[in-house]
Amino acid sequence: MDASYEHERTIAELAVQRASLLTKRILADLDKGALDKSDRTPVTVGDFGAQALMIAAIHYNFSQDSFIGEETATALRENDQLRQRVWDLVSTTHLQDKEADTRLGSIASAEEMMDTIDLGNHPGGRKGRIWILDPIDGTATFMRNQQYAVCLALIVDGKQKVGVIGCPNLNLSTGKISEENADNAGNGQMLSAIKGRGAIIRPLSNAGLQPSKPISTRDDISTNPENLDFVESGSSKSVDLEFHRKVAEKLGAPWPGTDMWSSQMRYIAMAVGGGDVMLRFYSKKGHKSYVWDHAGGFLIFEESGGKVTDLDGKPIDFGAGRRFENNSEMVAAPEKAQPRILQLVNEMLGA
Repeated sequence: MDASYEHERTIAELAVQRASLLTKRILADLDKGALDKSDRTPVTVGDFGAQALMIAAIHYNFSQDSFIGEETATALRENDQLRQRVWDLVSTTHLQDKEADTRLGSIASAEEMMDTIDLGNHPGGRKGRIWILDPIDGTATFMRNQQYAVCLALIVDGKQKVGVIGCPNLNLSTGKISEENADNAGNGQMLSAIKGRGAIIRPLSNAGLQPSKPISTRDDISTNPENLDFVESGSSKSVDLEFHRKVAEKLGAPWPGTDMWSSQMRYIAMAVGGGDVMLRFYSKKGHKSYVWDHAGGFLIFEESGGKVTDLDGKPIDFGAGRRFENNSEMVAAPEKAQPRILQLVNEMLGA
């Protein structure tokens, strides 16, 4: 095993790039094959197809590793038409660089595709190598051709080691991320990180990996806290937006800040300088987030100079299972500013 995890990152980047290409193919289709899951959130053929391609690529290269994925193949086994649509996409999506595509293996049949998707049923834990993936984070905005993320992360013995996030609609030309400023004509960007080695960004392509550049950290945040940009999901029903607003006002920060539906894209916004602070205080007491809504983007934000803890100042525990069972709410901000914001939040809750 390569202790630096460079090989794992390369394979993960290629896997995310191929899966992102599949999602881009779907965006031109007015009927995206949407249906309702049991939790009433939309899922598309893109979610199934992207999960199949990413797991297949990782399993081909690291056959002993396990997976936590958001989707299961139950709906595909019950719906012949839906299964065929997904298989048509999966079987015909390839990187134009044949050498790169060959490194990712292939899926031989629709049945194998469904079995591959269901490899994502691992319960998680603190032992071994587990890949966490969210095939499309932000499915609702994906269906509107806005911002979404294709997410893949490696957890080893409960700790994040590699994170790769494909952002097929990310446009950085204005220096500000928004749902409306989407790169619909291009392929977007991909960000990745290895624990302790910083974060990088490179353009997504339909072939091999493109040249990358490091993501630089910003040092002006701690001296200008009144300029903090809160990254929120303004239409979310699960978070306590009113409390978030009060925190921003207490700091003297503008409200609302950057509005972004996808949890992973909020981490990306903070990593590239399009946002600064993300709070996760929930409307329903005791709510626990799924790990796939954070794994990968979380590491990229940390490696670009960010810090994330729960309300008690404890690290977020990725070894607790499919949800963050051992953590309360989250406070994410640039490393120098995070302790002050965490202290303020606790003072406000205490009052």
